[in-house]
Amino acid sequence: MEKKFARLNYYEMLDLKPEATFFEVRHAYNTALQVYQTDSLISYSFFTPEERKEILGLLEKAYLTLINEKKRQDYDDELIRLGVISEVVKKPAVKTPVSIFDINREPGKSGAGKSAVAELKTKVSENKLVGEVLSQQELGGADLRKIRNELAISLESIAQQTKIRIDYLNGLEEDNAAALPAAVFLKGFLKAYLKCLCIEPVDEICTKYINRLAFAGKKA
Repeated sequence: MEKKFARLNYYEMLDLKPEATFFEVRHAYNTALQVYQTDSLISYSFFTPEERKEILGLLEKAYLTLINEKKRQDYDDELIRLGVISEVVKKPAVKTPVSIFDINREPGKSGAGKSAVAELKTKVSENKLVGEVLSQQELGGADLRKIRNELAISLESIAQQTKIRIDYLNGLEEDNAAALPAAVFLKGFLKAYLKCLCIEPVDEICTKYINRLAFAGKKA
């Protein structure tokens, strides 16, 4: 990471824009917790137990501040005073009503989407090149890109489905840890990427990728 985690502001910690909605704040925090658990491989690859505990505490503090309207306003005012964000950026974005039934719905789970997902799963299971790549002991970003290109899925479509910035997705495919916002988000981003490609088993593939990335980092 280019910055020490403790030096990030709360929006950077949760990978949010200053105009993020409260729903987006909750989602970002839940994602961070999901990928940064005690038994998470990424935590052992990049952080000591003490660092992990400190980061979890910072994430909780960031969440409790940004989810509270009054505390968030005070925090934003301080960031504006320091010149970290501008008042223009903080103008509230137009909020689109979200159906309660859509909040936990995964992409491609209704109507034509189900058919497309089933078709992609079949394509993955029958594709020789995909099978050969997934059978490797190690998996890197170039391997992920090779699979994605073989399945004819654009990086833009993955970014649209996952709401992950395209430069982060490029970082995954280039094994570029410096291009990612923080190591705590890596596993979550990778899982979302793999699910868009209907590649399984997700946890096993994540482990192969992260082990390789961690080993490359130690050699650098």
